[in-house]
Amino acid sequence: MNMSTRSAAAGWHRILGWLALATPLLDLWIRWDVSSAFFRSGLTKIVSWDKTVFLFQEEYHVPLLPPEAAAFLGTFGELAFPPLLLLGLAGRFSALSLTVVNIVAVVSYWQVLGQNEAALASHYYWGLLLLVTLLHGPGKLSLDHWIGRWIEARAG
Repeated sequence: MNMSTRSAAAGWHRILGWLALATPLLDLWIRWDVSSAFFRSGLTKIVSWDKTVFLFQEEYHVPLLPPEAAAFLGTFGELAFPPLLLLGLAGRFSALSLTVVNIVAVVSYWQVLGQNEAALASHYYWGLLLLVTLLHGPGKLSLDHWIGRWIEARAG
């Protein structure tokens, strides 16, 4: 290897080192971004429960569930899983659960989302970010990571 090749390789390794340091922050940002969107939606639903149930009766057409059950389960999912995802506790399970909530939202509200590109794009965006956490895990800045390290240390 000549000097310029070694220098380029060293520079490339420095870049990879910086990217490796940024990865946990990106994982945390992804979890925060998705969690905040879903949690705000859940808070909106509990502020006016009667209006929420009405929307599930008239606007949102959740397959196979009565409107009251769909309203409860959707609100529960939007309030229970975002804090877990943000903390990275049961990170993949939380990401999977919010993926289900996201898919049900798109399917049940398609008559509106299908005509509103920006709203539909938001659901695709959240789905993509949730997919990152599903495949990659919640990362080093998560309770899952620290609990895993603690278990490994105790196992010896």
